[in-house]
Parts: sequence; structure tokens; C-alpha cells
Amino acid sequence: MSLKKIAEMTGVSVSTVSRVLNKKDYNCASQAVKKKIWEAARELHYVPNENARNLKMGGGNAQRQKRRLAIVLARVESLTSDPFFEELFRSVEQEVFARGCVTGPVLTAEEAFKKNPQADGLILLGRCRERTLLNIKEKNKNIVAIDRNPTPFFIDEVICDGKEAAAKAMDYLIKKGYRKIGYIGDCSYENRYVGYCDSLIKNGIPMNYSYICPTTQTEEEGIRAMNRLMEQTDLEAVFCANDITAIGAMRAYKGNKSKSRRKIGIISIDDIRAAGDTELLLTTVHIPQEDMGKMAVKILLDRIEKGHAEMLRVEFQGRLVRRESC
Repeated sequence: MSLKKIAEMTGVSVSTVSRVLNKKDYNCASQAVKKKIWEAARELHYVPNENARNLKMGGGNAQRQKRRLAIVLARVESLTSDPFFEELFRSVEQEVFARGCVTGPVLTAEEAFKKNPQADGLILLGRCRERTLLNIKEKNKNIVAIDRNPTPFFIDEVICDGKEAAAKAMDYLIKKGYRKIGYIGDCSYENRYVGYCDSLIKNGIPMNYSYICPTTQTEEEGIRAMNRLMEQTDLEAVFCANDITAIGAMRAYKGNKSKSRRKIGIISIDDIRAAGDTELLLTTVHIPQEDMGKMAVKILLDRIEKGHAEMLRVEFQGRLVRRESC
């Protein structure tokens, strides 16, 4: 009945809904349709057929299947503002459904700060301010965070270290002979910026602060920052803190190559889907979102069911994806 209702809500066939929700490797022709299906499934608290049957039969996993997991957006105000976190959310949501649970509310950190999310546990996407996190922990002790950076907070974490990812990107640029390398991204308490600086120091390359553009890491900021950096006529390459910023930088570079006397290499971190769909394919460091999302759900369920008591950190490695942009 749920599949039929979701099909009616989204205007697609029941078979399409079933493939999207029950087959992890199904490649839907339209990402917009896929997104609508997942949103409708979350609204109806859909549980996959096999898990629903087990629940009715009183199987051994019945207690787990009732779990309601809320999502807290710590780094962004909405899922649509950063494709990395939107894709990370989808991987989390798919694993939640696969384990017979349901997603609770999707809240910003400030919303979670002000009210108590009605959920068995919380999955935190991105870095959260200490005061906000402490307040959230008072309401719910079952928390796992997913981010590019480790934190000093006493919560379970799944990470892919941004500093190490930045070092991979910078080492690749430097080995290719680039020396005058710019940076576009957050510079405050940001491991990716630390990785950029450390790589320059390690290779004996002087810091040039005119090559550094602090931004809020959006496509629009990437465009503005790249236009500014192209005024540095000797610039050879740019390291962007995330893919969406790099996509903006590539748009700016393509639109006004006359500001630069030479080709400028561009590299970043994340490997979102759009990185492989740009006209000039983006070289980037792959962050394993799907594996991180799956692991976070497993750890949170284990925490809820008192499978572990100590704080746990699982670290995944980034992987360089060589494409055309540098």
C-alpha cells in the first residue's frame, strides 16, 4: 500500500518506486524523481517490504526495526545548499530504510538546540558548535557525527580527515610542477586550510596571502573568488575546499580566461556527482559518502542498543580521482 501511495504522490509507476527504494544500485534516469520518491517515503515512514514482514512476524530484529533516527544539519542550513551534504543525507537515509528503521525529522543544529527531537538517536551531518552540541546531548545521548574533520567532543564519529584529503590534493598539484597555488574556502578552524598550509611549508613553498580567498564555500563564492584570484597573473593552480566551490571557480575561469596568461589547474575535495558532469571534468579527492553513511547508521543503532559504551571514531581514507581540470 505504501508503494502505491508513494507512486501517486510522485507521479511515477509503482515498479519505479520499488526499484528506487529497494535496490541500492538502481540508477534512476532522473535524480529529481529519485529525490521526490525518497521525500515521499520519508513522509509516509515507509519501511521496505522484507523488514515490514519481519516486524509483523515478530522476528529477532523487531526492536531494531522500530528505531526512529533524526538528522541534524550542523554545517548547512538546508540540504539543497550543499550537494555534498545532500548526497551524504541520501546515503544515510537509504541505510536507515535498509535496516528497517524510519527517519525522524530533519533539523538544523539551532532547531535541535531549541527543541527535543522525538527520536531514538541523532545523526549529525557536519561540524557543530560546542555549546549547541552540549545542549543537544542533554536531550539525547545517542549521537553519531559524520564529517570531514575529527572533533574534541565526546560523541561517536565517522570521519574522512579533511587535512589528509587536502594533503593528497596539494601533493598531486606539487608533483605536477605547480608552485603558485591559491586556496578558496573556509579558513577558520578548517582542517582543509591547515592541510593546504602544511603542504606548502613541507615543500618549501612560500605562503602568498594574495592567493588565499576565504569564502563560505558555495558556487557563487567560488565564482567571485576565482575572478579575484585571476587578477594574480602568475597564479598556476587553485585548491578549493569543496567541489561546489571548484565548480564555481571553473565557471569563472572559463568565462574570463583573458585575465590569466596561462592555464590554471583546479582541484578540490568531495567527488560529488556534479564533479563528473562538468564540461571540464573536475579532479578531486573522493570522500566515501556512501560507506560513511552506512557506518554511521550501524554505529548509532549499536549505541542505542548498548552494544558499546566508549566513544568510537571510524576514519575512512580519501582517494584522489584524476580528471581533466589540472
